[in-house]
Amino acid sequence: MRLLLVTLVGLVPQFALAAGGDGGGDDAPPPKTQTSEDCKKGEVWDEKTEACVESSSQLLNNDQRYDAVRELAYAGRPADAKLILDTMTEGKTARVMTYEGFLLRKMGHVEEGIAAYEEALAIDPANILARSYYGQLLVEMDEIQLAQLQLDEIRAYGGTGTWSERSLATAIETGVTYNF
Repeated sequence: MRLLLVTLVGLVPQFALAAGGDGGGDDAPPPKTQTSEDCKKGEVWDEKTEACVESSSQLLNNDQRYDAVRELAYAGRPADAKLILDTMTEGKTARVMTYEGFLLRKMGHVEEGIAAYEEALAIDPANILARSYYGQLLVEMDEIQLAQLQLDEIRAYGGTGTWSERSLATAIETGVTYNF
């Protein structure tokens, strides 16, 4: 079934690269903040109040939550990042589903991660970050040919030279995947 799903994703008609390019600035590791240094599980550092607040707080917007998700994922805390992702109020957008897949993958829920990546790609077939993360999961599963298909799609959607392309190409060559 997984082979069929990956193949079908690669057959989706191609559209122009979506605005935001490589996932909204996901090229570099997220900076460390008090979110990963001082805040408790389910809390995010709020610059305005200079305090840790519950991730569901109305003091935070979805971009702040998303940044905290990336930071905690990079810090090796996918379960904590998932708690915050679950408080995002924008619904099942491509970026939410991309990180849903990433976090599920990192927590060992591979099939659920695949489903989330596929949902992100159904929303936005040009989501090269989702394609890169999906491809990295395929590398972890030793499905190199399928990962190569995702790399080909990244390039077809104009992602040549982006972090998404470089990280997946490196993963295919070395077997090493990324945590953000």
